[in-house]
Amino acid sequence: MMNDDDQQEAIEIPLDTISPAALLGVIDDFVLREGTEYGAVEVTLERKRAQVLEQLSNGRARLLFDPNTETCTIVMRG
Repeated sequence: MMNDDDQQEAIEIPLDTISPAALLGVIDDFVLREGTEYGAVEVTLERKRAQVLEQLSNGRARLLFDPNTETCTIVMRG
């Protein structure tokens, strides 16, 4: 069992080191967990994917691996 002292920092994953299929899986997980859209215009899954990929490519978002939970996620740069 890990205690707080054993927690490891998340590791940024460069986009060129992950397969396109794996990246698509992480992007889909990210956009599909947003929940219900309440905006005036519905945004397609394909468009959401493209927007997230653009944010990852231009550095506005980062792909991270959390070694504590062994999961990947996308976070916006603050």
